[in-house]
Amino acid sequence: MELLNTFWLGMPVWIWLAFLGTVLAVLAFDLGIMHRDARDIGVSESLRMSALYVGLGLAWAGAVYWIYLTHPEAGAMDPQIAAAASAGERAWTAVQLYMTGYLVEKTLALDNVFIISMIFTYFAVPREHQHRVLFWGILGVIVLRAAMIGLGAALLMQFAWMMYLFGAVLLATGVKMLWMVDHQPDIAANPVLRLLRRHLRVTDALHGQAFVVRQVDARTGKLALYATPLLLCLILVEVADLVFAIDSVPAIFAITPDPFIVYTSNIFAILGLRALYFALAAAVHRFQYLKYALALVLIFIGAKIFLGDWLFDGKVPASISVGVTGALLAGGILFSLWKTRRAAATTAG
Repeated sequence: MELLNTFWLGMPVWIWLAFLGTVLAVLAFDLGIMHRDARDIGVSESLRMSALYVGLGLAWAGAVYWIYLTHPEAGAMDPQIAAAASAGERAWTAVQLYMTGYLVEKTLALDNVFIISMIFTYFAVPREHQHRVLFWGILGVIVLRAAMIGLGAALLMQFAWMMYLFGAVLLATGVKMLWMVDHQPDIAANPVLRLLRRHLRVTDALHGQAFVVRQVDARTGKLALYATPLLLCLILVEVADLVFAIDSVPAIFAITPDPFIVYTSNIFAILGLRALYFALAAAVHRFQYLKYALALVLIFIGAKIFLGDWLFDGKVPASISVGVTGALLAGGILFSLWKTRRAAATTAG
């Protein structure tokens, strides 16, 4: 019992375990009950599942409020939370930081939908098998983000100047995104894919939902283990998330250095991405101007690290962060829908 109450990265161990248990239970329900068999997931089902995941993400904000209200030691790694004058102010500040992080990560994840859609198209993965790739991809994300966030938190505790490095990375990424907003990735030329094809036996066609199969090796005449294109697809999805995390993890650390808020907002945002993918993949063209808003969000988050020292006595208030971030993202979404309305009407007609 004493071990469960021990603090790890600013939070009691039992709270970390409760969060991970919740996530694993949701995933088990999703794959084990809702999507046990391979089938095509329609837009309506995708939207219902997305609403459920968004509801869970918002409900967790209530849990964040309770945790920081009843645990005075929590949040000591974030100066805004630690400087709160009362337990209620501490809890509300934590909720604002969580919601800002959730909003940023959720919207940044939408940009990843385009890349995932291109990967599925390149490998000609049927819609009924895409959920399996996304599910196992999410498990990889949970582990990968834990490692990256743990490393980021450790670096920030040892080297405070790392926050300025994160800010510089975000500024550079935002400017690059504006400059290359129309760039189309070439999946066939991806160096990871070339490496995999060079060193793995790969079947010519998909084998249902299998990632690996046994086939006769033409050179030896013996059974050998072969990777299927579905496994290559999964690996590329994980690599895409790794590249995405290089931007998103510094972005959330720039909002708050509290590892608990960073990790939980990351995971809840990405959990819903898998469910929302099947609705967004068909309408991703309607959000073509969202990348401009995302670039501006990254530039704002990176700039406020430096501006906070000059204008806000060390930290831009959470209320300003969530307000500016929400306004930029809402503006990008609404402008995209408005600009593409004629093309959508033509397609519908």
